[in-house]
Amino acid sequence: MEQSPIDKLINDISKLPGLGLRSAQRIALFLLKNKDKNLSPLIESLNISYDKIIECNYCGNIDVQDPCNICSNITRDKSTICIIEDVSDLWTLEKVGFYRGLYHVLGGSLSAIQGIGTDELKLQHFLKRIETNDIKEIILALSTTMEGQTTSFVIADKLEKYKNINVTRLAQGIPMGGEVHYLDENTLSTAFQSRKKIT
Repeated sequence: MEQSPIDKLINDISKLPGLGLRSAQRIALFLLKNKDKNLSPLIESLNISYDKIIECNYCGNIDVQDPCNICSNITRDKSTICIIEDVSDLWTLEKVGFYRGLYHVLGGSLSAIQGIGTDELKLQHFLKRIETNDIKEIILALSTTMEGQTTSFVIADKLEKYKNINVTRLAQGIPMGGEVHYLDENTLSTAFQSRKKIT
């Protein structure tokens, strides 16, 4: 039996991250109740996104041009690459605004459960970037999950032969403004292990 257009819409919306069936139903009803005001602009926006937004062949960012605005910006520090898991991480770092180097989006992290190995990540492309550019520092800005940490170790291992490149990682531990009694055990443990001498 063929699925009704309403059921198909609800089903497609429910596939979006963080949305269940009930949320998808509410969104579908909101869009359908006033199609001209709610649904039509969304359709137009999705069509424009589909036609014009592309992936940067250099770093994996998404933009309306290739190379993206970051890679083609002559004021960026071309000698530094920050490795991140997803474009959303890039957006977060850009919003803060203190980092002025380039990026490399892996497209995830290593996960045996999800079947993501080194071939599924953009590691080979990243290594080619190192070979063809004068890179002085690589910053590992991956998540502190087990998968993120494993990915960091694998990348660091592959970079060991490049003696002229400084490989760093984001500091971990107690966040600014964080109160000790609100922190979980893993954060506290990392904070103690990464402690530095106060000068």
